[in-house]
Amino acid sequence: MTYRHARPRTDLPRPPQAQALAGSAHVWFDTVERVDGTQRTLDAAASWPDLARPRAILPNLPNDRPLVMGIVNVTPDSFSDGGTAFTLEAALARACAMVAAGADILDIGGESTRPGAQDVPVVDEIARTVPVIMAIRASGITTPISIDTRKARVAEAALGAGADMINDVSALGYDPDLAAVAVASRVPICLMHAQGTPQTMQSDPRYDDVLTEVYDYLAQRIDLAVSLGVDAAQVITDPGIGFGKTKLHNLTLLRGLSMFHSLGAPILLGASRKRFIGTISGVEDASLRMPGSVAVALMAAGQGAQILRVHDVAETVQALALWRALTGEGATT
Repeated sequence: MTYRHARPRTDLPRPPQAQALAGSAHVWFDTVERVDGTQRTLDAAASWPDLARPRAILPNLPNDRPLVMGIVNVTPDSFSDGGTAFTLEAALARACAMVAAGADILDIGGESTRPGAQDVPVVDEIARTVPVIMAIRASGITTPISIDTRKARVAEAALGAGADMINDVSALGYDPDLAAVAVASRVPICLMHAQGTPQTMQSDPRYDDVLTEVYDYLAQRIDLAVSLGVDAAQVITDPGIGFGKTKLHNLTLLRGLSMFHSLGAPILLGASRKRFIGTISGVEDASLRMPGSVAVALMAAGQGAQILRVHDVAETVQALALWRALTGEGATT
């Protein structure tokens, strides 16, 4: 297997040979490292025009800047905010606040997939998520909604209630019928890497080379999705930070995130408030990890990630506004 790794940059001015990384207005590259076994070769950016092409996410959403996806966990046991938006009223209020703060997408989930979490019955997951989606739409909010689920029946019910995309942390490994729902509804689907299940994933996860192994897995899952009828242009990828990874694995994936552009799909990065942030910063309480989460989000933005899935929308939106001003060529105010 040969891997192509565009080397991202945001410094100014850009040289004439610079190419926009995956259509970004802020991240560029002029070299691509090809890795074939132990052999490494540097190519000019112009040799790989596919790495410069924009990746569409959803209609009416920009594809030249990072999008902020706000997390609304309608669960009693999510690792950071479990129980805080478990009622319909609380979940709606959180969604409204996130939209007001600038969220581009809302991600509604009714099943925790934190380490050690247990499966939630389909009927319960539908009962948690569908009323929230309906209430959001009834309030007049038109912001795109993602349903965070591994289950076809939950996704089908959520899409019927007004959701616009599917976020599957199992990459079709839990319920292969989920692909048929995405095909029938013609909606994007995010495929995430995880080693093991929520019950086992943090029990001594191991890789020989985490970056290439996660890349290979996502490439295989994209092929599977396409073989099941999913339009390749509707696939989004997520390296699965914290899902069967140690602190070192997470850091390696974050440092090499731009390699995933070679898959040809948008990159979703969900690292908000995760344990490795607390381990590095010394902050045990997950709800207090906003500053570290924003730091990770900005690094991901600097590698061209198209979607940042976060708990702290207002803070992330503000940080990205400054980042765009500092990295956007031609900005005058």
